[in-house]
Amino acid sequence: MNAEVKIMRTAAEMAYTDALSALPANEPVRALREKALRLFTEKGLPHRRVEEWKYTDLRALIREMPPLARGADKAAIAEAKKSAVLAKIGAREITFVNGAFVAELSDLEAIEKGLSIRTLGDALKRSADVAALLAKINPNKYDAVFALNTAALNEGVVIEVAPGAQIAKPIHIRHVVTGTAPVSVFGRALVTVGTKAQATIVQSHTGPDAVAYQTNTVLQLSLADDAELDIVRVQAEGDKAIHLSMMIGAIGEESRFRSFALTTGAAVSRHTVPFAYAGKDARALIAGATLLRGKQHADVTLEVDHALPGGESRELFKTVLDDETRGVFQGLIIVRPDAQKTDGRMMSASLLLGENAEMDNKPELEIFADDVQCAHGATTGALDDDLMFYLRARGIPKKEAESLLIQSFFGEAIETIQNEKIQESVMARAAKWLGERSVK
Repeated sequence: MNAEVKIMRTAAEMAYTDALSALPANEPVRALREKALRLFTEKGLPHRRVEEWKYTDLRALIREMPPLARGADKAAIAEAKKSAVLAKIGAREITFVNGAFVAELSDLEAIEKGLSIRTLGDALKRSADVAALLAKINPNKYDAVFALNTAALNEGVVIEVAPGAQIAKPIHIRHVVTGTAPVSVFGRALVTVGTKAQATIVQSHTGPDAVAYQTNTVLQLSLADDAELDIVRVQAEGDKAIHLSMMIGAIGEESRFRSFALTTGAAVSRHTVPFAYAGKDARALIAGATLLRGKQHADVTLEVDHALPGGESRELFKTVLDDETRGVFQGLIIVRPDAQKTDGRMMSASLLLGENAEMDNKPELEIFADDVQCAHGATTGALDDDLMFYLRARGIPKKEAESLLIQSFFGEAIETIQNEKIQESVMARAAKWLGERSVK
């Protein structure tokens, strides 16, 4: 006699299933959404017994699901106008407020030749190819964040750069949450860059403090051969928010990809980057800076998959942890048997400012080829006492001295941003975090 094993579902898991199954679906993605929801219903939120989530137990951290956001009314739009995570970067803005596209806060006039920007809803109605693109890039294994995002798939943005187009003006996708009541917000951005084309995409996330809202966003990328793309991401959510996000992509032959992510917000955040080399001799630089205080928990999980020869990857992540915060970095470089001549290097460095702060570093290499150069490393430490003494001896106040050392630590990662205006704005955002921290 075999006993039937009944899988217990949490209140949050049941709420997600009920809410997302009731959403109306655009026909081209109905099957995609239904499959994702079935997967989530079967597997649920990941927990500490799932290796990739052992440091960020979503089943324990997410106790309930706030109701789905109902879009943006006049009050929400007026509030969003005051939100400026990155100022003066000279970008074309695409704004979503509480998950809904807001035309009056977006700049879709006089689009450059070779650039197409459409809302996902409009693109799905007009082109069957978009649904095929959405289904093309998926994680190699089940991921609850991606499954939930796909199950909610209706609205977002589709950005297409035609072959040969050189888009000089950055494109800024703004995600703004407003209001005083907790809500759940989902968003998907689909970016394709054609052969020999170039573009810069900025993505920012912000919302109110003292509101336990939840966001789930996926940025889906596809680069053709000899294409170039820069991504800059700033996560500055409210202090009670839960932020789940993924950047998933594949890059073609001789393409060049650079990304940077700044994390300063949310009570709990998880950013996952599954990244694949779909062409030989491609190059990627993936960097980030995470600045935490209070009791924040931030997780960056990265998987770089070299499948073809000649690929180069560089990963550089800096984490600053104050008070009772917890940081997580999980980085994996995979080199497949055919990926000879791969050059991959990964570094995670952490600076502990609080006595009760914690950093979990887990860099890994899986190499199945013999002609490669790969390395990884992780360091964790406190501010250098000798350097502090040197600065204080020259009359520099303690807070200013600490700020100089902290900024020099994470500044190396921010300096990987190619666009000077964006780099300056991101540095100013990080400096604001420094200015707000108290010195014990």
